[in-house]
Amino acid sequence: MKHRLDNRRLPLLWRTVFLLTVFVIISQVIIYAWVQRSVSGHFEQMDSEILTHAAFNLRRSINNVDAQTKSAAASKSQSLTSTNHLHSSQRDYDLKTVIANKNGALLSSDPTSFANDLPSDFSLPQLWQVYRDQQFTVEIKNRNYRAIIIEHQELLALIALPIDVHHHYLIHFNRQLSMILFAITLLLVSVAAFSVYWGFAPLATIVQKMKRINPERLDERITVSDMPLELRSLAQSYNSMMVKLESNFESLSRFSDNIAHELRTPIATLSTQTQVMLNKPRDGNEYIEQLHHQHDTLEQLSAMINNMLLLAKTQKGLSDTQIGNVNTERLITKLVDYYEMLAEDREITFEKSGEFVTVLGDEGLLQRLFANLLSNAIYYAASASTITVSATTGIGLDGSKEEALAAKQRLLKIVLTNRLDKPLEQSEAEKLFERFYRHDKTSSQHLGTGLGLSIVRAIAHAHKGKVNIAIKDEYYFEVTVELLMA
Repeated sequence: MKHRLDNRRLPLLWRTVFLLTVFVIISQVIIYAWVQRSVSGHFEQMDSEILTHAAFNLRRSINNVDAQTKSAAASKSQSLTSTNHLHSSQRDYDLKTVIANKNGALLSSDPTSFANDLPSDFSLPQLWQVYRDQQFTVEIKNRNYRAIIIEHQELLALIALPIDVHHHYLIHFNRQLSMILFAITLLLVSVAAFSVYWGFAPLATIVQKMKRINPERLDERITVSDMPLELRSLAQSYNSMMVKLESNFESLSRFSDNIAHELRTPIATLSTQTQVMLNKPRDGNEYIEQLHHQHDTLEQLSAMINNMLLLAKTQKGLSDTQIGNVNTERLITKLVDYYEMLAEDREITFEKSGEFVTVLGDEGLLQRLFANLLSNAIYYAASASTITVSATTGIGLDGSKEEALAAKQRLLKIVLTNRLDKPLEQSEAEKLFERFYRHDKTSSQHLGTGLGLSIVRAIAHAHKGKVNIAIKDEYYFEVTVELLMA
């Protein structure tokens, strides 16, 4: 564990170079071993062919002498001595020949001095017992030979081929091959290091962009076309992250400004009213009336703070303990009955239709969602009009069909529609989801904080649902809510 490479401390560039170096070195070692083995095998095969050819010629020469002479064993030995010069390969390859009888007595050698180079304990019969027509290597007077022993009647012949020149050549060849492979390894590692460094160079652009990030420069983007193909997805992800970051930061800044603006007015009102009342002694009724005004202002502040806390709570999503089965039929019916009394003064009626099934969610939050929608519908509805609340079950809206099918989850879609007193554009309707945004700020019919539809959308998202606003024929305001069915 202690010897494991620490990825957090070893830079990616050097890790890549290290792995490439290991790969190149292993490859070069394999190549070196293969070339050395190939060259050694080639020399061994060539030496084996020379010895085989020399043994064949020697056997043929001995057979020719046997056919030409019928003299005594001594004269035969004399004749055998002459056979050492009957083939040219002996002179071409510096072959050494030793002939002895089965008892090990030396009969002849070529060249003659070669017999003097043999060690004192040299025994041809013993070597014959070990190798028997098989080629082997032997060291004679500090020289390496490749040899073979052949048998002919009562005679044994040793044919030896010096291979020192091959050894010297292999040593020289190995030295040169090692130097060449080392140079190639160094070159490949250098090229790999440069290639990796050059390949990672575009990352420096992203690093520089990140270093320059600050609240005033959130519009910094990376030109994707300037990036290599392998890094374009990273550049696109970075740009997408910066778009979200800029949007969220602007939303947070706007939200902070709105909070400061919305809180400043009631607090300034409370401060002014208190200073006026403390300016001089007042009648008891004036104090009571002023306390009522301050109480209304404090209730407005309290409602605003509660709404802000609700927004913060719903943005984190719902826990498993909050999710349960909610009967939308009972929930909508209760809310409609309540708001019917509030809408009577403007002769606004409600019409409910469709199948309101059970959904998954938090009943208190869903009650707040539909209460805000109904309150908003009454606020925007024209006098003597009808607000319709319809429910249908389906698979989804705005491209969510595939997601719902994959999850095998059906959706309940509830649509609230009301006729407007004044025409409204779709772009203006979308702004109603913004926090503290009030479309008609001059109307005294509805005094709110501008957080109603923001809370609706936050609650819907916390329930993994959706809320959409659509303007039909400029006078019909339609809100669609999608919730997961139980």
